[in-house]
Amino acid sequence: MHAILILVVLGIAWSLRLKWSSPIGNWSERWQQSLLFFLFPPLLLIVTSLAVLFMGPGGEMVGIWDGWLSYFLSVSFLVIAAAFCIKLAIDSNLFLQQIRSYPLKKIAGKPLRILNTPALFSAVIGFWQPEFTVSTGLLNTLDRDHLEAVIAHEQAHCYYRDTFWFFWLGWLRQVTAWLPQTKALWEELLVLREMRADAYAAAEVDSLLLAEALLLVASYPHRHSDIICIIGAVGPQHRLEERIEALLGQQKKLPRLNPWFWSWLLLTLLPLVTVPFHN
Repeated sequence: MHAILILVVLGIAWSLRLKWSSPIGNWSERWQQSLLFFLFPPLLLIVTSLAVLFMGPGGEMVGIWDGWLSYFLSVSFLVIAAAFCIKLAIDSNLFLQQIRSYPLKKIAGKPLRILNTPALFSAVIGFWQPEFTVSTGLLNTLDRDHLEAVIAHEQAHCYYRDTFWFFWLGWLRQVTAWLPQTKALWEELLVLREMRADAYAAAEVDSLLLAEALLLVASYPHRHSDIICIIGAVGPQHRLEERIEALLGQQKKLPRLNPWFWSWLLLTLLPLVTVPFHN
């Protein structure tokens, strides 16, 4: 029965990912749909593996004997997932320690870590209490008004705890990179994260200033070795145009997320229901 459970869950996860297509609408509607399609399959797989782990390698479940193979697959998946999480945490901590070695300076009333490089970028880096980091190239390129617009954008990432949540989302991405459309969903979430931060900043500063700052940063010939959090990862040209169009047409009142939409994630706990029936 364990093997049947695993096969059914794999089929559900695979088919759900195949059904996803880039939604249309404002960032709030797209965010909810894309995040649900991104989260549901890996969470379902992890919960199923935990259920098999709790049930053990043998025994009877509704009168059907199950062997060691499904148990080994589930444990292996959980061990690999844990290893990815530990590695990601170590790498993130090492990178954060490097960031904290940069000089600290107060600019526009905000303490900023200053990185001496001509690359144009601004980023919040860390876990729960991230460090606000900007480059000397950005400080030398932008005037005070544009810099304040960029700071407002980065403050939005702090407000939404993006560094915390995207640590876990990045972990799930690595664990289930073999599922269909994982890369496309991840890129969609990254863009929507930036559009959400843009919308938040537009409520505080002139949206035109932020759009101009984005264009200035995009004009810089960034190398692959540059830090990827360049004002929220500007990304490909068509994605930049998408952000600017959304920014300039942004409503001043931010749309509210629908909490009932997330009730679908409770279905990922269904595999745990099988545990009490196992002998």
